[in-house]
Amino acid sequence: MRNVYALTTALLIGGTAATMVLQTPSVAQTAQNEPGAISMQSPRSGAPMSFADMVAKLQPAVVNISTTQKVTVSANPFAGTPFGDLFGQQGGAGGGDDRTITRQGQSLGSGFIISPDGYIVTNNHVISAGTKTAVVESITVIMINRKEYKARVVGRDTASDIAVLKIDATGLPYVRFGDSAGARVGDWVIAIGNPFGIGSSVTAGIVSALHRVTGQGGAYDRFIQTDASINQGNSGGPMFDMNGNVIGINSQIYTPTGGNVGIGFAIPAEQAKPIVDQLRGGAKIKRGYLGIQLQPMSPEIYESLGLPKDHGELVAHVEPGEGAARSGIQQGDVITKVNNQDVTPDQTLSFIVANLPIGSRIPIELIRNGHKMAVTASLGERPSDEKLAAIAGGSESDDAVPQDDKSTQKATRDTLGFSVTPMTADIARALALPAPVKGVVITSIDQGSDAGQKGLQRGDIITAINQRPVSTAAEIAAAVAAAKVAGRPSVLLSVQRGNTPSRYLPVRFNDGR
Repeated sequence: MRNVYALTTALLIGGTAATMVLQTPSVAQTAQNEPGAISMQSPRSGAPMSFADMVAKLQPAVVNISTTQKVTVSANPFAGTPFGDLFGQQGGAGGGDDRTITRQGQSLGSGFIISPDGYIVTNNHVISAGTKTAVVESITVIMINRKEYKARVVGRDTASDIAVLKIDATGLPYVRFGDSAGARVGDWVIAIGNPFGIGSSVTAGIVSALHRVTGQGGAYDRFIQTDASINQGNSGGPMFDMNGNVIGINSQIYTPTGGNVGIGFAIPAEQAKPIVDQLRGGAKIKRGYLGIQLQPMSPEIYESLGLPKDHGELVAHVEPGEGAARSGIQQGDVITKVNNQDVTPDQTLSFIVANLPIGSRIPIELIRNGHKMAVTASLGERPSDEKLAAIAGGSESDDAVPQDDKSTQKATRDTLGFSVTPMTADIARALALPAPVKGVVITSIDQGSDAGQKGLQRGDIITAINQRPVSTAAEIAAAVAAAKVAGRPSVLLSVQRGNTPSRYLPVRFNDGR
């Protein structure tokens, strides 16, 4: 901008050295938006000049949902802080450490009626307790005409974040699900809901993306993305196409500020409707289950294994006795295809498996130690979220380990940035491991190395390198040498910390080769 301003100034000041010719237009000019200057063209199919007629029909079927909750909190305002014991014992504002008080809370969201006799769809999180110490006492449905009904929960599903409610009424306005599979990026959509509790509001936008994976994991991490304004309180409300069909349930937003930034997510109707139908009929939602824990594949992991990017998922743990274990799938396998469907970031293994019938036998293609393999697995029933959390749970351990010993290979430290020693019974006891673990233990680490920067620390157990089990530093050195011969700049480590399941971590060589 300095250059532009400087040039302009020079032209004006130097007027005596240059001749400026001003021409008068032969025809009087008019404003670009002068009435009549712009000819209106008929809108293309699917893009109405106004949404008013559509909204007038749809809005009465969209409701506001609120809950009242009883929340138990500590009477000590300093509970959970370093001052909690001090002020509690002195009878401060809290009046004691152990006393609790009950407060009233509430939540606000949206929903839509799917039958004239009062079945309503919303998000499960809209009607759930806000904290672990809260209990939902009542659910209220408010119509656009402000008429209120008490609602009961017919069914709910945490994994898909869908719930079905029922109110005692007849002759209600309602809407139907449409076919979200026919939606295209760029299609017009409108969202109706109750943002921030201010009342029924309508926003319009387009489909920004389909099959959007947000990275939160799970069997239903696949959404329609839209730039239609969706804010807190819109959760559970419908996303309509231009035919007035519900193609999504507004569920989440991406925001660094807490408000709308044009990135909202809706559960596609093709996923939601089968679940709604089952919940409405009183059925329990059952999903397929292989019995494995997966680890996201980063570009470095693909690179360290010499695999094409964005194709396959890495098995971090195999649950004993489940379908995957019985079929021969092992920790470290990269599963590339399930039931003849490619495993990609847009079509995850969890999504494919969860939507297959329990008991079905499915073909699975995988890569193990650089070789392609095919197995057949029988699907079991997915456990509850509580059981899955227990399977994947465990706390990290930072227990002390013995100092470096003479068996540590200098080459390992020079190349990878850490020293190791073979696992022994004494080390296993020092780490409080419940059962023997094969591998090597990190005894020291260079925090400036790639391994150190990625969080490896003393006491971590390396159980495999490039999908091959290791028990000595010499085996690590051999794997590093083989990777360098293959022209790879890194290796993939299987790392266990304490009693937690092992995870895979790509580590680059210090010498860059």
